[in-house]
Amino acid sequence: MEEKLHIFLNSGKLEKYLVGDTSIAETMEVEHLIDSYPEIAEAYDKLQTNLEIIAKANAVDAPYGSLVRILDATKESSVVVEKRGSKMPWFGIAASIVALFFAGKTYMLQQENSELLSENDVVVEEIFDLRGDIDKNNNRLESLAEQLMKLNNPDAQKYVLRGNDRAKDLETVAYINPVEKTSMIDVITLPQLPEEQYYQMWAEFQDKIIELGVLDATERKLRPIPYMEDAMALSITIENKNSAMPKGKEEVAEIALRTN
Repeated sequence: MEEKLHIFLNSGKLEKYLVGDTSIAETMEVEHLIDSYPEIAEAYDKLQTNLEIIAKANAVDAPYGSLVRILDATKESSVVVEKRGSKMPWFGIAASIVALFFAGKTYMLQQENSELLSENDVVVEEIFDLRGDIDKNNNRLESLAEQLMKLNNPDAQKYVLRGNDRAKDLETVAYINPVEKTSMIDVITLPQLPEEQYYQMWAEFQDKIIELGVLDATERKLRPIPYMEDAMALSITIENKNSAMPKGKEEVAEIALRTN
């Protein structure tokens, strides 16, 4: 379900719904998901907030220098009143009040636009961060889809390695595709070992064994391992970190590979 939600969030339908660009069927789908899933509702609320900020940020700025020109006009009006004496003093006073009002209004607009531009910069940064997250999610989904394709390939052969008495809870699954010549390993469970020991995986041949890598309990995910042509078996051993080289002798799990 989480994957389905990620796919929907990356589909652009939520953005299209917000700007009224969805079909009737898409609208019903989006509204159902908003009502059903808090993650979708939260994403929708954030899109609404960002859209409002962007709309405000696109407001027309007050002409540059308008505050200075209005204040200058106020000074000139005061001079005219003094020269004309008491003939129409109320006109000059009224003009001064109006000019001061517009000067204050213009200053407020400039402050608001400055704040909106600052908010717009934040929104732009969030959009870039969001795009980066989307790219990362898309890459993860593509990687997961590629892995699933490999596992579902009819040529892929599955081998389950279970531990012996020395590692009863050990379970690891290997997927080998002899046609595409690829191998993957999925660590299910690995019993805890002392600090000085570790698990090593091997490919066994008739006259030799070859290391395939160290198994780590913290990496419980599918990962590729080297493909070995004509290998007869896979095995897992417990090795000592203090040894110069792994020996491949203390096997705790082994499985024969199909040769056909």
